[in-house]
Amino acid sequence: MPKDMTETADIFTRRESAARSYCRGMPAMFAKGRGSELIDADGKAWIDFLAGCSSLNYGHNDPDMKAALVEHITGDGIAHGLDLHTSTKAAFIEAFERHILAPRDMDHRIMFTGPTGANAVEAAMKIARKVTGHSNIIAFTNGFHGVTMGALAATGNGYHRGGAAMDLAGVTRMPFDGYFGEGVDTAAQLEQMLSDASGGVDAPAAIILETVQGEGGLNAASPEWVRHIAAIARKHGALLIIDDIQAGCGRTGTFFSFEEMGVTPDIVTMAKSLSGFGLPFAALLVRPEHDVFGPAEHNGTFRGNTHAFVTARVAIEKFWADEAFEQELAEKQRLILDRLAELAVLVPGATLKGRGLMQGVDVGSGELASAICARAYELGLVIETSGNEDQVVKVLAPLTTPVETFNEGFDILLTAARGVLDSAAKIAAE
Repeated sequence: MPKDMTETADIFTRRESAARSYCRGMPAMFAKGRGSELIDADGKAWIDFLAGCSSLNYGHNDPDMKAALVEHITGDGIAHGLDLHTSTKAAFIEAFERHILAPRDMDHRIMFTGPTGANAVEAAMKIARKVTGHSNIIAFTNGFHGVTMGALAATGNGYHRGGAAMDLAGVTRMPFDGYFGEGVDTAAQLEQMLSDASGGVDAPAAIILETVQGEGGLNAASPEWVRHIAAIARKHGALLIIDDIQAGCGRTGTFFSFEEMGVTPDIVTMAKSLSGFGLPFAALLVRPEHDVFGPAEHNGTFRGNTHAFVTARVAIEKFWADEAFEQELAEKQRLILDRLAELAVLVPGATLKGRGLMQGVDVGSGELASAICARAYELGLVIETSGNEDQVVKVLAPLTTPVETFNEGFDILLTAARGVLDSAAKIAAE
């Protein structure tokens, strides 16, 4: 590591694209990660409540995954295998079938896509269009599905959509659950529009949704609304796609975010924590009758990360072979809710958002939420915002975070919030 870290950091402003984002608010030179901590080149540690935007649900450098990966690499295990049969892929599929699919009575096949969640979404949308012969995809306000062109068409955020610099087509956007507040059934609105020949919404190939909108502000759909949407999809011959890229792999308290909702999606998109170790890895689960792609019809050199097969298998066997981990998550959900309630009390009009271990507080202002997160970073906590105006302080800590570390992180967050609010009050009084 170079001695002059200031000089080294200049390389980013000198050579890295202006598209970089997280590092602008958290400029430390991070060098190590361990459990729920990030450590910079000088040895300073931060508690991590971001976890790679839910890509590190099992923390940094889980020792069992690390050991398996090191053994694979030092034993000359396959590093890249296209979509060839490999022992590591077989072991992952067998573990996934045994511990994830079979216990949930899911008959889905696994399609390995390119390594990003957006690629899984692209494949899902293509499958739906091929199966149904329709082109229209119904997506929802504040949904986020990726920034490649097809996925971006289904993404609601205007800033990201503007990056396309051209028209985005093939998607009809409808209001998500709660978009108009309590008492307005947006699923009923969608059903009425699709059932009316003059409703103006073309017959859909698919309806795509997140049960909890991560980037959209932790908007959590009710089970009743999701079941209604699933029924609408069936009635109109559309496939139901649930995007579990951020909300899956335990983030909402169960492996899939929809498990307790009484629905069986036609397609589930997965990425982020699927590898268990932060390695690029994406896939989609598709019902057998919809597995319609011909060989290499959705292609990609990196469809299936062999190193990720190794760590993902360990993650499944370690955390999902029995109910112990899920029970632990239920206890942590209550802790997070209680501590976030303390934050909400500090801000007039603040509201709790999200579900499971994917929760936050809407403080009503992007400026305030960003100031709280910035101050928390200064005090040793990595945490970010979300929402249509970045007004939600969002907690995405590793699921494996010890209770003591959770409480330490929340103590920092509350100290940061009090400091920001006190400063704002003093300025207002002058």
